[in-house]
Amino acid sequence: MAAVRPIDFLQAPSGPSAGTDAEVGLAFRALHYMVLMREVEDRIERKLYRQGKIVGGVYVGRGQEAIAVGVGLATEPEDVLFPCHRDLALYFIRGVHPRQVFAQYMGRVGGLTRGKDGNMHMGDLKLKIVAIISAMAASVPVAAGAALGIKYKGLPHAAFVFFGDGATSRGDWHEGINLAAVQKLPLVLICNNNQWAYSTPLEKQMACKNVADRGPGYGIPAEIVDGNDVFAVYHAAQRAAAHARSGLGPYLIECKTFRMTGHAAHDQALYVPKQLFEEWAKKDPIDRLERHMLRKGWASQEEIDRLHREILQLVDESVAWAEQSPYPDPSELYDNVYETPSGQGSEV
Repeated sequence: MAAVRPIDFLQAPSGPSAGTDAEVGLAFRALHYMVLMREVEDRIERKLYRQGKIVGGVYVGRGQEAIAVGVGLATEPEDVLFPCHRDLALYFIRGVHPRQVFAQYMGRVGGLTRGKDGNMHMGDLKLKIVAIISAMAASVPVAAGAALGIKYKGLPHAAFVFFGDGATSRGDWHEGINLAAVQKLPLVLICNNNQWAYSTPLEKQMACKNVADRGPGYGIPAEIVDGNDVFAVYHAAQRAAAHARSGLGPYLIECKTFRMTGHAAHDQALYVPKQLFEEWAKKDPIDRLERHMLRKGWASQEEIDRLHREILQLVDESVAWAEQSPYPDPSELYDNVYETPSGQGSEV
């Protein structure tokens, strides 16, 4: 197998435009990562999973790509990320190659866990990505601990933790935020409010109108942004990061969006009114960004089409690579689990 190399995002074309170079460059980077996330997840959910090639469940963030991308592009390499199961683009932004993700989902050695776990339970501490905890709220106190470490060491960084609206009704979510608020820890809290906690609608799992309404109870700032507008998310994340890094404590961002799928690949979401899917399909974050770029003269349709073609080619090549990656050898079962004596084997 060829060595894994970080992918390069599509550079903005040179020439006249109605925006600054920074704006145009950000738009192209955001579009690249949003399209990449969608195409990778579509291949996983709609083909590989249905072909019986996927180990475990499949959870995707279709229609919610602007959140992971907007926040991810606002972070710095030394910031610590705690993704949830709908934030795949964060991995790509940090340098994980799609082939590693496909190998991960197929339980192959080429995956981030070397075949010891399937699906989204993956992380890379070298890239400052902490693996997902299935009960999403449980990531908040862990992220608070990471933020405590950052503060203790006097580092100019922050921890970013992602979760859904349902997580905010769990006790560990509140405990983690309370600790971070009291200690004024550099923690940025990102709520991916897609309005459904599995099959439970928002109004049946909390009485307040907005998740952001919970922030003042802990004495921390909170704001609501359009989660389908990648620029709005990006600038909100910048504000939150500046607040956290300056020693002012946690900052909560509620990103309003909609889950355009069931909870997972096995869920047909028959409990969701069809008109909601139709309504939110018109707000698709990728379509929205592409229209904005065309309207502003930042890109031509040909350039956007080329971006899609190049990503599809990358996905095809990555799947082929992952399918050639072997399954783990049983002798590796305990590697990276227990410390071995005399330096033999892998250590924790």
